[in-house]
Amino acid sequence: MKSIKKYLVAGCAILASAQLSFANEQIVIQTDSLGMVLTVGDNGRLYQSYFGKRLVNPADYANLTGGTEVYLTNGMEDYFEPALHINHSDGNASTLLKYRNHKVSSIPGGKETVITLSDPVYGDEVRLRYKSYDKENVFVSSTEIINGGNKPVEIEKYASSMLHFDAPEYYLTEYSGEWAAEVKPHTQPLYYGKKEVDTKLGTRANMFVSPFFQLGIGAPAQEDSGDVLVGTLAWTGNFRFCFEVDNRGKLRVISGINPYFSRRSLKKGETFATPDFIYTLSSRGNGEASRNLHDWARRYQVKDGLGDRMTLLNNWEATYFDFNQDKLISLIGEAKELGVDMFLLDDGWFANKYPRHSDTQGLGDWDETADKLPDGIGRLTAEAKKQGVKFGLWIEPEMVNPKSELYEKHKDWVITLPNRDEYYFRNQLVLDLANPKVQDYVFGIVDNLMTKYPDIAFFKWDCNSPITNIWSNYEKQDQQRLYVDYVRGLYNVLDRIAAKYPDLPMMLCSGGGGRTDYEGLRYFTEMWPSDNTDPVERLFIQWGYSQVFPTKVQCAHVTTWNRDASVKFRVNTAMMGKLGFDINLHDLSPEELSYCKQSVKDYNSLKPVILDGDQYRLVSPHSGNHAATAFVSKNRDKCVLFAFDVYPRYDEKLTDVRLKGLDPSAIYRVEEINRFDGSKGEVKTYSGDYLMKVGIPVFSTGKLSSRVYLLTKV
Repeated sequence: MKSIKKYLVAGCAILASAQLSFANEQIVIQTDSLGMVLTVGDNGRLYQSYFGKRLVNPADYANLTGGTEVYLTNGMEDYFEPALHINHSDGNASTLLKYRNHKVSSIPGGKETVITLSDPVYGDEVRLRYKSYDKENVFVSSTEIINGGNKPVEIEKYASSMLHFDAPEYYLTEYSGEWAAEVKPHTQPLYYGKKEVDTKLGTRANMFVSPFFQLGIGAPAQEDSGDVLVGTLAWTGNFRFCFEVDNRGKLRVISGINPYFSRRSLKKGETFATPDFIYTLSSRGNGEASRNLHDWARRYQVKDGLGDRMTLLNNWEATYFDFNQDKLISLIGEAKELGVDMFLLDDGWFANKYPRHSDTQGLGDWDETADKLPDGIGRLTAEAKKQGVKFGLWIEPEMVNPKSELYEKHKDWVITLPNRDEYYFRNQLVLDLANPKVQDYVFGIVDNLMTKYPDIAFFKWDCNSPITNIWSNYEKQDQQRLYVDYVRGLYNVLDRIAAKYPDLPMMLCSGGGGRTDYEGLRYFTEMWPSDNTDPVERLFIQWGYSQVFPTKVQCAHVTTWNRDASVKFRVNTAMMGKLGFDINLHDLSPEELSYCKQSVKDYNSLKPVILDGDQYRLVSPHSGNHAATAFVSKNRDKCVLFAFDVYPRYDEKLTDVRLKGLDPSAIYRVEEINRFDGSKGEVKTYSGDYLMKVGIPVFSTGKLSSRVYLLTKV
């Protein structure tokens, strides 16, 4: 026994000596404009000493000491919300993390720093991963938690990131709402205590609140001024952002999977990896932060982020469920006439025992309805090829109607309580993607369609229900795994699709903006921001999503919502996203149809600027009766300016709109384009300096009117 104690004492002495050797060691993580400094304390623990503008003189970082423990744990001397809570097999719920080592490696566009911390008593290990992208000034943080002990442990809370701030005031802006009223901004000051922004819906997780926020540090952030942290979680499921101000006025921001009903057991040696938390810090307001994230997303995250996007004609509002083969063939011809790239067949094409004539039945039975499509999807893809357009298809593979053959055959694949009446959201239930057999089935839906009809060029992947009746037949012994395992099962399916069909574009759709996250967009080229296509409402909705997501991923369709708005107003709103049409062309006058056809041509010529340029939000629809947004090409030789008069007052004073992002020394040719009558607008020339300091008149007192201007460097 004495010898064992001797070795234990010696081991502790060696460990203590190693920790002392690391004392005051700094880990500096930088981008072109930002710096984060983490410092090892005398006690071997790791502290966030600084996060802000990059210091010009690297030697100055040595003056930054102390701070707040970078990844606070449960059960020790801290009294506030922890980032990590581990329950050990002996009932001890405490964790103490000390620095062991760190490694830095190169990644495309920047560096990755991996810091290893460990508990000297229980052996638990935590790896903090920081990716830093130089030009974009974006950080991506995640955590790996490893059970380094000999017995199983239970992790109750496991944040992806913990950030610390010390400022006089904090102002949080979150974007909440509901179906057809997404991303409404709400700003509030943060005082002592906790504010949580979270969701517990499972699949359609973002139905009430979006997985991103803006945090004004010291003062409310403005569009072009103020210090602001903008963050978003890359996770297609339940998330939580926790903002807690302590008794000293310091703020901790904890981001990650919502720990609600999501405890995890880890066996000896097992690792749990959290999703990415993506964030940027701007000293020039929300606009700069948005452009940082847009650039990063296009280059490093979104599927085919630097590629093109297809314009389309969707049949939904033209037919709803009421169509047949001949009607669809006619619509494919209309897509050709309109000049779009693709015809998209929406819901209602499948099921035979319970034909899909409404949303009450058939979901889960993915065979073409014989009396609607006697020659199958192949007849439609052949017609599309003949007309010179692509063919896309709507699917909702994660869901099932109780009135379906799939439900009758495999109720054990459905998430539903065994001893209660079923509760349906939109007449459907969710398939259990925690189950590998269900994963095979869902992958098979896409694989079978692509194998049988290889000319399918696009999928609109819908997901209309949150998880209800929460019970997994697959995970009977540990129901708390369901929410996390479901999302991981979804990613397994999407990984398989991406591996076999790497160039297949898909739309991430979920009853509107129910799924709008960057991990989903790793598999999908675009998302559906809202089912609300009223162009006035879309000015607000697209403005909200643009805080974090580039225009390139926001599908925007011209529909019949809000007939008070002209076709031009509807088209111009949709041109500020990935343009599509969801309208019966026969409802348009000849002049309106001619304008739409010209608009497709105009949009195609402007796509490089709108989809890949820098977005500048000039006049917010929230601020009054008008709105204006500009897109500037990366070399600043072109700018597309959209101006909207929503409901101006009689004889109101109109002010000029000042541009942003132009070359001040250049001369620009300014012309109104995309005019409804096809005429040419007046051409004027101004210097970039004049356009940004003085501005030009682009608004009118005409209700629901819009204009598009092209600025070209001469």
